[in-house]
Amino acid sequence: MAEILAVCRVEQLHPDTGTIGVTAIDKRPVERRLRVRPLGLHGDVQADRKHHGGVSKALYAYAEEDAAFWAEKLGRDITAGLFGENLRTAGIDVNGAEIGERWAIGDELVVEVTCPREPCAVFQRRMREPQWVKRFTQEGRPGAYLSVVKSGSVGAGDSVRVLSRPGHGVTVASWFSGADAPQADALEAAEAEGALMLAREMRESIAHIRKQYLLVLDK
Repeated sequence: MAEILAVCRVEQLHPDTGTIGVTAIDKRPVERRLRVRPLGLHGDVQADRKHHGGVSKALYAYAEEDAAFWAEKLGRDITAGLFGENLRTAGIDVNGAEIGERWAIGDELVVEVTCPREPCAVFQRRMREPQWVKRFTQEGRPGAYLSVVKSGSVGAGDSVRVLSRPGHGVTVASWFSGADAPQADALEAAEAEGALMLAREMRESIAHIRKQYLLVLDK
């Protein structure tokens, strides 16, 4: 059975050398159930609101299976919350989820997969691993951002089940590792058919791909 192993929210803000000056990446498990609304977990915050949080990035999910991969690769524990995730899952293919896929979590909460996580310099400083952003990107195990379709509470041990898939075939991993024009076409076609509504971040990514494609044609 797919389930939530841990629910994590910010423990405290830490000073950071980046432009924001602080970071909220220090997420740690909480034992009690937390309410989830359109902007995320009760009591959680994001320091960099431009790149994190908001309705399309209300929650960040990372799979225990991928954390175990990194634990072996790095020779260290990848405890729940270390990657800044809100939900540590087990038994569900987070990276294999289609953009727009919906999950039911527990008895109330419904979420939608919106886009992959893009590793940043804050994440690299958090991990203290050489060339961490490059290594994380190359492995293609980004984890997924989620929007909240139906508010509810969440706690460790809650079941996770897939409610629906748009059927376009573009997954979190395939977009993260190889976003291209055919995948963009598939996403936009699915949206036109009413199978999903693309998040702002995905629209921006698609626009960037279109621009790059036109530049290639102009050469």
